[in-house]
Amino acid sequence: MKRTYVLDTNVILYSPGAITSFADNDVVIPEVVLEELDSFKKDNSDLGANARHAARILDKLRKEGNINKGINLPGGGKLRVEMNHHDTVIPQSWDKSKADNRILQVCKALKEQGEDVYLISKDIFERIKGDCVGVNVEDFYEKVVPEYDSQYTGRIDVYVPAEKLQDFFKNKYLDLQNVLSYSYEDKEYYKPQLYMNQFVIIHSMDNDKQTALGRFDGKKVVPLIFTEMKPLGLTTRNVGQKFMLEALYTNADRAPLVIIKGPAGTAKTLFSLAAGLYKILEENDSEYRRILVCRPNVTMDEDIGYLPGSEQDKISPFMRPIFDNLEILVDSDENERYKNEGELNDKIKELFDRRIITTEAVAFLRGRSILKNWVIVDEAQNLSPKQVKAIITRVGEGTKLILIGDPDQIDHPFLDSRSNGLCYAAEKMKGSKICYQVTLKFDECERSPLAFEASKRL
Repeated sequence: MKRTYVLDTNVILYSPGAITSFADNDVVIPEVVLEELDSFKKDNSDLGANARHAARILDKLRKEGNINKGINLPGGGKLRVEMNHHDTVIPQSWDKSKADNRILQVCKALKEQGEDVYLISKDIFERIKGDCVGVNVEDFYEKVVPEYDSQYTGRIDVYVPAEKLQDFFKNKYLDLQNVLSYSYEDKEYYKPQLYMNQFVIIHSMDNDKQTALGRFDGKKVVPLIFTEMKPLGLTTRNVGQKFMLEALYTNADRAPLVIIKGPAGTAKTLFSLAAGLYKILEENDSEYRRILVCRPNVTMDEDIGYLPGSEQDKISPFMRPIFDNLEILVDSDENERYKNEGELNDKIKELFDRRIITTEAVAFLRGRSILKNWVIVDEAQNLSPKQVKAIITRVGEGTKLILIGDPDQIDHPFLDSRSNGLCYAAEKMKGSKICYQVTLKFDECERSPLAFEASKRL
């Protein structure tokens, strides 16, 4: 049976292409959605850009026929704008002038007419209210990725006979013919699929205490190269951090993109800054010109213009977590670090004054071509797939891009663990020969005993 998909405003603002994404089914846009889209058309944000894109799609389609009666869509369905059904009964306490309630009123009316109606909305409360009035509801995923627990982590545990593990230490490589994974659910070994640049924890089948770390280079498992590096005195404390350091230290010509996911306190940002500063300050080989730190913020596009001061002054409030990490890095002596706050702040200020580190809002990356920079995009879980694609395609020759984030801490109202740009990029770049990635685990939290305990319990 052909379905009727009613689109909420937030779906079109998230992805204008949603209008033509429902195959041979019908698509309905309530007139109140057009009003809401119109209110966004002058915004300089991504939402404004998407509203204008949707307007162009609708303008092109309306020329093909009568948009009230239905216009043929490329997939075989029809698109129409619904302006009727103002008398359809909805709960008395619901304000009919509110856009969300008007959209639900249209859905309920179409269902009463016998149509197989589905409300498509990224608003969780709108979907709950749809359930309350008996309307089928669904989220919208333009770029579908698996549920978070099934997403690619960039790491895998494998098992080999003890003699093969010794061969790995001796020969500096491991053939895949003897490599197995273990299913705790089925309680049996199986042949795993390894992806290019996937990190590997090799366990001895005969002795649980014998392990080794490696990386799959597309043909065989090879040892890590940079496990003993200590950027600005930082020492890795767990396997996840060793994998992360390997990804960061690998040159931009081999790994221009690094994706690091994981919970708070796993030192993602700290190690990314430390490795970048080490490359620029200690190696002195001019591989990178500077560190560029970017953070996406939900309100950045709308509110940043109203903050006082220069561009850097406006961005500074959003960069405080970066300054916190720099306090640790510019003075590695924990006992002396905070005895002279003025001197500590001067050291950090010097990094910015010399433009060793610069900061920008993600919105300011549009149209740029970034050459020979160490680029850190922090809180990348708040990027959309469209934004993350735009950022990655800004990367020029010699630049290393590090995407960092925690998919459990998404602040963007239209994103979740399946639709955010960080997870989207991780899934789509899985197996790429020029991308290294790793997901750190909750038990690899090293911020403090309290942070670790909270990550387990809360």
